[in-house]
Amino acid sequence: MAGSFLPTLGVWLANELGLYSILNSSRDTKLLCLQRFVRLFAYGASTLILALYLSSVNVSDARIGLFMSMTLWGDVLISFILTIFADALGRRRTLMLGSALMTASGVVFAFSGNYWILVSASILGVISPSGNEIGPFKAIEESTLSQLSPPAIRSDIFAWYTLLGNAGTACGIVICGWLVEWLKTQEDWTSTKAYRVIFGIYAFLGVVKFELSLVLSEKCEPEPQKQEYQQGTELNDVEIESLLSSDDEDGTPKTHPEVRTNRPSPASSRKRSIWPSLSPASRRILLKLCILFAFDSLGGGLVPASWITYFFTTKFSLPEGTLGTLFFITSIIAALSNLVASSISKRIGLLKTMVFTHLPSAIFLALIPLPSNASVAMTFLILRSCTQNMDQAPRQAFLAAAVLPSERTAVMGVVNVVKTLSQSGGPVVTGLLAGVKKFWIAFLLAGALKAGYDLAMLRMFLGYRSREETAAEDREERESRDGSAS
Repeated sequence: MAGSFLPTLGVWLANELGLYSILNSSRDTKLLCLQRFVRLFAYGASTLILALYLSSVNVSDARIGLFMSMTLWGDVLISFILTIFADALGRRRTLMLGSALMTASGVVFAFSGNYWILVSASILGVISPSGNEIGPFKAIEESTLSQLSPPAIRSDIFAWYTLLGNAGTACGIVICGWLVEWLKTQEDWTSTKAYRVIFGIYAFLGVVKFELSLVLSEKCEPEPQKQEYQQGTELNDVEIESLLSSDDEDGTPKTHPEVRTNRPSPASSRKRSIWPSLSPASRRILLKLCILFAFDSLGGGLVPASWITYFFTTKFSLPEGTLGTLFFITSIIAALSNLVASSISKRIGLLKTMVFTHLPSAIFLALIPLPSNASVAMTFLILRSCTQNMDQAPRQAFLAAAVLPSERTAVMGVVNVVKTLSQSGGPVVTGLLAGVKKFWIAFLLAGALKAGYDLAMLRMFLGYRSREETAAEDREERESRDGSAS
């Protein structure tokens, strides 16, 4: 009995955690996930010491905050240009260009301590002040993964994509922390010199990512545009309106009778333009999501990982090795939680998973600065990490299903630009608060903004049906009707 139970349990767990989905995925899917691991390893390593490095070269707290904000402003510009034109210019070329910018930034930080040179390198290149995604990579990779993955397993693929990114951050942080602490014990090694070694490693990892982009296949490039959802599955004006309408008073989504249309798709009647076009339905859903994501990102911008490490260092005098271990633990917990999120989303849906997992993390974030004991503060940080990233994979799948396949790269690029632009206002505010010994206010504001985003998301999209869900239901209804007629 036990002999047959264990293999059955193993198969069930593998299915629930999406293990079969990632193992059976294409070579390009695995390469994109590996790229994210390498990139987030570099981001995690640099994030741990970014604020400390700037402080070691005599940059004030207010200017550190300004530096982080200007870094994000530069990312907005670079990301917007590269992601908007990525499909027309080539996704692989765009990823390689972003990798080259990442390498260039690492080289400058490894050899220069001038504030304005560092600012210029961070604006024109790719440096992450938060340890999270920055640059054009995420939007392009998510669009490509959506293209390579069937809808049935897409949430599994995004869960592993997110998990590997978090694992990369965790490994980068812990290795960086203990490497810096070891280097500082060596003769004639100052903190500044130790930090610069990390940026040298950052530049090297940019080269590795460039090589990984080179070996991607043609399947990663956009598919030729064709008529979307044609002959009954194409969304006509009536169906578009139903997608964005409110629910009835009894909570049942409004529906409209199917209206067939045979009109040609605009994409099929004209040559492909370098400037992507969005359908009216996609523009409206994009506007709603951008407003909500802006509030969430502003909260995240107030307390990026660089500021959190700086907070623990200045308030509790924690060494780099201890900080590295702490953030390694939180990143590993966050990584593993993504697999749980994928399983939950299959049962309660993407939206509820996004909200009910993200809300507790916002509450714990607001509690972090309140204790005077380092252990209690670290406990709140670890509790926050348990659900901090559980909304990411469902959110990516939700966004991918809400727009047409040919629109995904542009839409995800715009969303990331809006999120980064909103995030950019946070660090400078936190820098000013830190300068007047009011660091704790930033944590409270961040928690309130993130909690508000969760509740607004639930209010606006509860009962929403994505385009893919609506198209699948229409197809099943048509097949059922045709079967009954025959």
